[in-house]
Amino acid sequence: MTKQLYIGGAWINSMSSERIPVINPATEEVFDYIVAANADDIDTAVRAAREAFDNGPWPAMKGSERAVILRKIAAGITERKAELARLEVMDNGKPYAEAEWDIEDAAGTFSYYADLAESLDDSDEVISLADERFSCKAVKEPLGVAGAIIPWNFPLLMAAWKVAPALAAGCTMVLKPSEVTSLTALVLAEIVDEVALPPGVLNIVTGFGTDAGRALSEHPGVDKLAFTGSVPTGSTIMRAAAKEIKNISLELGGKSPFIVFADSDIEAAVEWIMFGIFWNQGQVCSATSRVLVEEAIYPQLLARLVEEANKITLGPGDEEGVLLGPLVNESQYCKVLAAIEKGVAEGATIACGGKRPASLTTGYYLQPTVLVDMQEDSAVWQEEIFGPVVCVKPFSDETAAVRMANNSRFGLAAAVMSRDNDRCERVAGQLRSGIIWINCSQPTFTEAPWGGYKQSGIGRELGHWGLNNYLETKQITTYRSDEPWGWYIKP
Repeated sequence: MTKQLYIGGAWINSMSSERIPVINPATEEVFDYIVAANADDIDTAVRAAREAFDNGPWPAMKGSERAVILRKIAAGITERKAELARLEVMDNGKPYAEAEWDIEDAAGTFSYYADLAESLDDSDEVISLADERFSCKAVKEPLGVAGAIIPWNFPLLMAAWKVAPALAAGCTMVLKPSEVTSLTALVLAEIVDEVALPPGVLNIVTGFGTDAGRALSEHPGVDKLAFTGSVPTGSTIMRAAAKEIKNISLELGGKSPFIVFADSDIEAAVEWIMFGIFWNQGQVCSATSRVLVEEAIYPQLLARLVEEANKITLGPGDEEGVLLGPLVNESQYCKVLAAIEKGVAEGATIACGGKRPASLTTGYYLQPTVLVDMQEDSAVWQEEIFGPVVCVKPFSDETAAVRMANNSRFGLAAAVMSRDNDRCERVAGQLRSGIIWINCSQPTFTEAPWGGYKQSGIGRELGHWGLNNYLETKQITTYRSDEPWGWYIKP
């Protein structure tokens, strides 16, 4: 079934005749098609969002009124959780349990921002001035029309991270999901249509990044761009935003370190290392893909990591007990294999994995892979692989560990493990990353800020920081005195 575009509160046909096949990464079979929207479709969507913001009711509604609809969206997602999770398994390849968790998080994100929308009704800040003849307040207002471009690794959840705070703030939005995984975004359109969101507030347009994505990032009717994805694409979007000084937030790549000190519980360390790199097939921007282990426990920890990695069950995400599904598509599969091959050519050793499982001849499957012996300046240690590949190196002391961890152009996340809480806090304070985990890796909470240092991005999502991405602050100052000002006209 060929999908349409959701623009202006209605399902409409695209001006493009091109269609994008939807491929199940577990079977390599085409099971659906979506529209490859063009620049004219994007223009129609932006105009609808512009009209909804400039002349529609949404921005002027009370936050509590918007909250009612946000909670209805959350309920709609929850009601269709099983359907949405199955779609993400077919579309993305992730195991069903992971997909179900993602859908629950997406619903929770809308509920959380419904609460924050209500808080906007009492958010005016009275400012104390030295000159008592004046009163002053700062008010928050919706920023305008937002253009959001999201990746394929957490399809509905990444949509929620942008759509929910934007709508809570009173903005309107054009959302372009990844051309690789657009199906749950289209179900989100069905849900918002059912809850009577005013027309044009949320428009969902499928298509390629090179066409629809570029048109959205360059459109003069867009006030803000929000992007999650690769550094090269983020740089391109930043250049487009610079032409008209658009507000921008970028959540880009990472090569996050995980420091394990010798006093750590090895079993706990192995569990968190695996969760930090094999969850979602390692296709996670914050994946702790560089593991630094203190020399005293390096051999023992490495042996246990290899042993447990070899036990992970691979297969289609809808099969019981599967903990590692296929990579998202052939392109990503080939990129990860090429990265491993380059790593070996540069001196790395494959401790386990590194190839397709012999039992799975169809689908984009890759064994959990552990690499060792690489140089600190090698590509596998420095560059994001975005697959189930972890690089492990020993370190001598705390100073060396911090230096090695910070020796990266990325700074999204980092983790540190030790029984010494003071040392964990000390090291956390020295790591140049936006998210630090102590004695764990990857737990993510809607209430806490998400974003990185250096080339990992600009701005923060989630929490009240995510809401502020879509708000402008306005100063309103009033002259209260009965006395004339008397600068030009003397009393």
